[in-house]
Amino acid sequence: MAKEFAFKGKTLAALKNMSVNEFSQFISSRARRSLKRGITEEQKKLLEKIKNLDKDIKTHARDMVIIPEMVGSLVKIYNGKEYVQVNITEDMLGHRLGEFSLTRRRVAHNAPGVGATRSSASVSVR
Repeated sequence: MAKEFAFKGKTLAALKNMSVNEFSQFISSRARRSLKRGITEEQKKLLEKIKNLDKDIKTHARDMVIIPEMVGSLVKIYNGKEYVQVNITEDMLGHRLGEFSLTRRRVAHNAPGVGATRSSASVSVR
C-alpha cells in the first residue's frame, strides 16, 4: 500500500486550497519571511507560466520558494552555465528552486602534471 503524502499533517489538495499566507505558517522562518515580503516581478512571471501550463519554463529565479501551486510542473533552472531540468514534487515544498540546481560540481582530480612533483622531474618531457 502506497503511503499518502502529508506536509505537516495536511494533504496536497488542502495545501493547494490555502492562500500563500496560510501556507507560510507551515514552512521555515526564512522562507516565511521571504513570502511575507512579497514576490518579485520575475517570480510573478514564473508563477504565471506555471499556471498557464507552458511547456518550456526557464527561469533565473533561484530564490523562489516552492509553493503548492508549483507541484507537478517541470521547470528549467539556470545554474550559471546551463539550465537544469527539475520536476517539482511534494517533498520540495518550502525549499528554494536554487537548491535543486547546483552551481558547483565535484572536483575529480587526475594524475599530476609535469613539474607538479619532484618525481616528475625524472620523466622525460617528450
